[in-house]
Amino acid sequence: MLYHIVTYGCQMNVHESEKIAYILEEMGYKPTAKREDADVIVFNTCAIREGAEERVFGNVGALKKLKKARPELIIAVCGCMTQKEETALRFKKKFPFVDVILGTFNLHEIGAYIQKAHSNKVFELWQEGEIDEEKGYNRTSGENAWVNIMQGCNNFCTYCIVPYVRGREKSRKVESILQEVKAIVASGKYKKITLLGQNVNSYGKDLQPQVTFTQLLRQITAVPGDFKVGFMTSHPKDLTDELIMEIAQNDKLLKEIHLPAQSGNNRILKLMNRRYTREHYLSIIEKIKANIPNVKITSDFIVGFPTETEEEFLDTMSLVETVRFDGIFAFMYSPREGTVAAKMEGQVPQEVKNARVNALLALEKKIQKEDKKCQKK
Repeated sequence: MLYHIVTYGCQMNVHESEKIAYILEEMGYKPTAKREDADVIVFNTCAIREGAEERVFGNVGALKKLKKARPELIIAVCGCMTQKEETALRFKKKFPFVDVILGTFNLHEIGAYIQKAHSNKVFELWQEGEIDEEKGYNRTSGENAWVNIMQGCNNFCTYCIVPYVRGREKSRKVESILQEVKAIVASGKYKKITLLGQNVNSYGKDLQPQVTFTQLLRQITAVPGDFKVGFMTSHPKDLTDELIMEIAQNDKLLKEIHLPAQSGNNRILKLMNRRYTREHYLSIIEKIKANIPNVKITSDFIVGFPTETEEEFLDTMSLVETVRFDGIFAFMYSPREGTVAAKMEGQVPQEVKNARVNALLALEKKIQKEDKKCQKK
């Protein structure tokens, strides 16, 4: 029996696909790169941007002929897209040949649902619950091992669907995380451990007693072994001086920080509900560079947010020019149904968003080229 998993979206989704693979292999399935050979095909979806959603719809629709030729084939769609009930219902109506439709909160039960799908179709979305600690992972990221330390997000940035499809922040217990880290180190297969969370540096605020992210890092890096630790993704409002100093002083922590700015303009940042200003963001960057020599700083930006003017976009350009990031990810704003920003007036035309994202990426390329020249000198 063979399985094929198609993964869209962030590192969290990649890691969750490792869990799906583990569950399927426990059931006796083996992986195949060719979906036409698979007995089970799973789409693990992303709801962050419209383009990703449309690709999922197109690729699922393309399996209609394969399912008709092989009725015994099990097709499952899960993840963030299908945690949105209206999208899940669209899948059910548009693609009646899909056997299993799950959200994010019951993904760890996919094995039982696939078994059930041999006789009945499955459509089930759960309300958020506790983090699954029972299922393992079939790790597929080379010498890097992902470790999910929390799920959900409390920030409710006005453009973001994550709190609606991932729920509120829930931190794993320190003991469970350390047990997983010790097993990873003991295996001898991994040189790097990357901690994951939608807002990783707000870890522990929901625990009793509270544990800070910095305290967790100290306990993880105290585990004996030859490995480095990184993490993503951080929110500027939760990046403390204590965390900066820990990264600077702890040899096991990678000198890499991914710190999404999203915009360089204060009015847009306020509309996004980011809860920091351009000035605050730059002060954090200044502290990082002052205390961590040769640090690698990367960031995310959204251009074309509703009502963004050309002058406000140029504030983003100047922020990138000032910080001179080691790399950026730039995205055009994509309205997500159910978010505050999707209802805002002043949506920016597509051609304007295209021009702005291209200008931002061209600036990044220019900075990279200049910095490489300086390093050679």
